[in-house]
Amino acid sequence: MLTGKREAKKRMDQVKRELKFALVGCGRIARRHSELLGNKRISNAVLAAVCDIVPEKARRLGEQFGVPWYVDMHEMMAKTPSDIVSVLTESGHHAAHVTALAEYGKHIVVEKPMALTLDDADAMIKACDSAGVRLFVVKQNRFNVPVIKLRQALEAGRFGKLVLGTVRVRWCREQSYYDQDKWRGTWALDGGVLANQASHHVDLLEWMMGEVEGVYAMSATALVKIETEDTAVVTVRFRNGALGVIEATTAARPKDLEGSISILGETGTVEIGGFAVNQMKTWNFTRPEPGDADVMKKYSINPPDVYGFGHKAYYEHVVDCINNGVHQLVDGIEGRKSLELIAGIYESIETKREVSLRSRPRKTRLGGP
Repeated sequence: MLTGKREAKKRMDQVKRELKFALVGCGRIARRHSELLGNKRISNAVLAAVCDIVPEKARRLGEQFGVPWYVDMHEMMAKTPSDIVSVLTESGHHAAHVTALAEYGKHIVVEKPMALTLDDADAMIKACDSAGVRLFVVKQNRFNVPVIKLRQALEAGRFGKLVLGTVRVRWCREQSYYDQDKWRGTWALDGGVLANQASHHVDLLEWMMGEVEGVYAMSATALVKIETEDTAVVTVRFRNGALGVIEATTAARPKDLEGSISILGETGTVEIGGFAVNQMKTWNFTRPEPGDADVMKKYSINPPDVYGFGHKAYYEHVVDCINNGVHQLVDGIEGRKSLELIAGIYESIETKREVSLRSRPRKTRLGGP
């Protein structure tokens, strides 16, 4: 009996354990992460320290939330205790930072895309596995309430045979956005709209529709001066016989238009719109079920900013995984899947032909010099 009480107390202590997060990279996306952690909007999570090689960026965030700030991540790891490190640096630097940080034995959260090359992604997965730490890839739109509802319908078989999946990213990024930092819009550190802004939507499409057989893509740099594309269209063949379309642009003017996904099957159609896959637009099935009439009202939530509703739910999921052993939704292997698809898309753009995802994409400038 006493042993049972001790075990129960141990479980309670585990559930309530406060996890300390350190941030590496204090740029634009770090604002969202630091606001959630620094303002204690995530239960059992606290911001412990921040780091950026640009002193002013690190100092600003550190002073805003009253935590130590550093310009060297190794110094931060040595001086400030932490449980988890969130890597929010430029995409092309994710691999170097994650592999180095894994040696400290702390779990790691890394922003999208997890890397720009499959070799880098594999190195990150290997480093975290070798160190015995978890690698969490940020895919916060999977936690949007309408997206969760769509996934539940898919897993319940309500669509029958899948026919067509479409994602549309029609956002506005003017030249001033790319001019903020020299790395934006470069092949080496960023990629274009496909690797950056649309990477979440590519992930959602593959998560809903299944494994990809092949892709054919075209791109253009329409309205801004960058190395990479600001506009692209992609046709997708899935292994289950369904087709897909990816439409992605940051050339919408004068403002953001939408970030959406549509899934069509033989027995149902669902469309989620809004500017961050956040508003249920269509919920139609040939065999109605109890609760269908309330879906449009209950499962449409406006997110607080362009990064979507899901960052808060995402961090709550990370804490739950660490404290309570919950199975994580997007680990390194799962995060690698959409990167493999993006790499295939870029190879198709380069070669001007359909690319099979059964072979490893090789002819892509993404992540290159």
